[in-house]
Amino acid sequence: MVKIHVKRGDESQFAYEATLDTPMSDILKDCAIIYNGRLKIDRICGEMEELAKHGVSLPPNMQGLTDEQIEELKLKDEWGEKCQPSGGVKFNKDKIGCRNGQAPTPKMAEVITKTIKEAKDMISKKKVEQDILVTQKTVQDALDILRGAVMIVYPMGLPPYEPIKAEFENTEDLSGKQASLEVIGIDEASLWWAGKELLPHKKLGDFVGKNEKTKIVAKLQKRGHGAPAREPVVSPEEQKNMMAYYYKKQEEMKKLEKEEDDSFMNAAWADSHQLKRQFQGLNNIKWGPR
Repeated sequence: MVKIHVKRGDESQFAYEATLDTPMSDILKDCAIIYNGRLKIDRICGEMEELAKHGVSLPPNMQGLTDEQIEELKLKDEWGEKCQPSGGVKFNKDKIGCRNGQAPTPKMAEVITKTIKEAKDMISKKKVEQDILVTQKTVQDALDILRGAVMIVYPMGLPPYEPIKAEFENTEDLSGKQASLEVIGIDEASLWWAGKELLPHKKLGDFVGKNEKTKIVAKLQKRGHGAPAREPVVSPEEQKNMMAYYYKKQEEMKKLEKEEDDSFMNAAWADSHQLKRQFQGLNNIKWGPR
């Protein structure tokens, strides 16, 4: 099996494995699904952190309004009253006004936070260093445990406008958000290795040779964006250490030059021809008019 270390830009994403006979079209599809799945998990975890702190989302027409404005407009959060967390409520007002402030109790909130950590660990970029693969099943398992935690804490379900619910049902609307720029469509995925695009109509072996134990580092990006930028030879940390080392050496050289004193070379006793000139009577000769 060929191991592929998939990167996006300069950042590691996940480790993937395929045989030489695997069509590149299948690999591209898999990589896009895994990559987008990891992004989805990150988005869900971010929303679930807020869910544990401040409860479910307010209706869209109430978000960002003050209590006075809500009262003046006579708006009511009907779904918030139905979707109560198991075990009771601990009020914690959301300062940005996106959630209703009816947070779950610390015990139930801990169920959510522990599950978030577990899901993030399952798809962590550190898995690459540990040589552990991240597959579509890994992504699905992470989504399942997140969904399970929400069902435990909110057995009555979530409001239809809750971003977490939309993510689980794949009905999320990312238009106009930064997240929409990060997602790569399955038909738009492109992998580059050794300055070459791994074309979808060929097999993996057409690019990496006949050795099944090959390891490569490939970069994932949207098709049509050209070759990805080459990574620097040294990392920023290594470059910083090198500059610090050479600066230190330069300062040491300056110090040595400053301390180097060869003025004694101008002294009479240091002149190797002094004795010869004395015997020849050539000392203290002055040139010029009398």
